[in-house]
Amino acid sequence: MPLANLHNPYHNLDLFHYYLSLIMIIAIDFDGTIVRSQYPLIQGEQPYAGEVIRKLHERGHYIIIWTCRTGDNLLEAINWLAGHDIPFDRINDNHPENIAEHGGNNRKVYADCYIDDKNLGGFPGWPEVEQQLILREIDEERAFNEMIFPG
Repeated sequence: MPLANLHNPYHNLDLFHYYLSLIMIIAIDFDGTIVRSQYPLIQGEQPYAGEVIRKLHERGHYIIIWTCRTGDNLLEAINWLAGHDIPFDRINDNHPENIAEHGGNNRKVYADCYIDDKNLGGFPGWPEVEQQLILREIDEERAFNEMIFPG
């Protein structure tokens, strides 16, 4: 397929939307995943949690903190995240595009992946999470490049 198709403004719009789709919505549990805790007591950061989350956010991924905390306990978690420079885009809330697409805000947070200490098989730790997400990014980028430069 010739690259001349890239001059079609609708084709570029499709590429733009596809490129945006490479940005993942990542829902991350707070207690047991970002922090060590005996709910509601926060006992410190899980090793490498802040470092990996900051990298994900810097690469453009949309971070949703996904927690059962409410009220003062939720405020404590928000303040803890802010105090440790751990970025996030939302807490227990969907990405605005998903809200618009579904005509409302569902109770279940939609994400491309969920990071939680209650995963089947347990939480693998932040270095393994980062590796798995990097591999996923590579696969998605490869597919994107093949779409732009087929053959």
